[in-house]
Amino acid sequence: MLQSSGAFSNGWAIDTTAPVDLNNSNDNYHPVFKAFLAGSFSGTFSTILFQPLDLVKTRLQNSSQNVVAATVNSRIQPGMITIFANIVRQEHIVGLWRGMVPSVARCVPGVGLYFSSLHWLKSKLGKENLGPMEAVSLGVIARTMSGVALIPITVIKTRYESGVYKYNSLSGALRDIYRAEGVRGLVCGLGPTLARDAPFSGLYLMFYTQTKQSIPKEWLQSSSTASVVHFSCGVLAGIAASLATNPADVLKTHMQLYPDKFPNAFSAAIYIQQTYGVQGYFKGAVPRMLRRTLMAAMAWTVFEQITRSIGLK
Repeated sequence: MLQSSGAFSNGWAIDTTAPVDLNNSNDNYHPVFKAFLAGSFSGTFSTILFQPLDLVKTRLQNSSQNVVAATVNSRIQPGMITIFANIVRQEHIVGLWRGMVPSVARCVPGVGLYFSSLHWLKSKLGKENLGPMEAVSLGVIARTMSGVALIPITVIKTRYESGVYKYNSLSGALRDIYRAEGVRGLVCGLGPTLARDAPFSGLYLMFYTQTKQSIPKEWLQSSSTASVVHFSCGVLAGIAASLATNPADVLKTHMQLYPDKFPNAFSAAIYIQQTYGVQGYFKGAVPRMLRRTLMAAMAWTVFEQITRSIGLK
């Protein structure tokens, strides 16, 4: 018997409640492949829906954009609502979904790579119920593997959202970055990206699994309460993990937008500390926390419905 896996875009976690029979002769598809399809769909759906929050987060963390906004609004550090208003006024409503193509391109294969890695690691471990440290370790390792593979798309996604770079297509962006900056440009910010995503996935998985284990089983098995419970667990896990990893996200944004100015995480950290102080490490925390939390919770709700309809659960 193998436990089925549930997925969250940018905050994935394992569901350890519903075993799947691998010996079912009537099912021609491996459970991991079915989880990949369901997770990819739910992740893509939530990515599209909450892309504006990620865009605003990137703009808040981009110091050059803040200077422009300060000139228009007579504020040194514009808030989330101000950034929203500026984007709509200057780029119209469609501008809120800038960077959607690289976001989806990063999400869909990322879910598949994460699940493949996680399934392999869990099978090697040979345990169905993960303890807190086991959940953290597996989440970190699996997310690191997928994060390294997708770092070029992450770089492009950040630059698309910043408004600083004017790429015409995903392939064109890859080509332009490689020509101008070489391989280094395609992997810039890898350290902070892993320092953000790997701990996020590990912490999320730990918070999520431990929260679910503390809830009465009859609530999880009831069709009337299961979705609410999963949504609530996802919200709590998303808030905690997002706040813990936001400083790394700020460093990643600066390094990927200005690789010449910030060649490493240390130089970015010095700049942020000298310019904004400790609070600078939490720039964009509100939209990022909202996006991560809502995406994870909604992705889980959608994933649950899909997995039931395709017979994964």
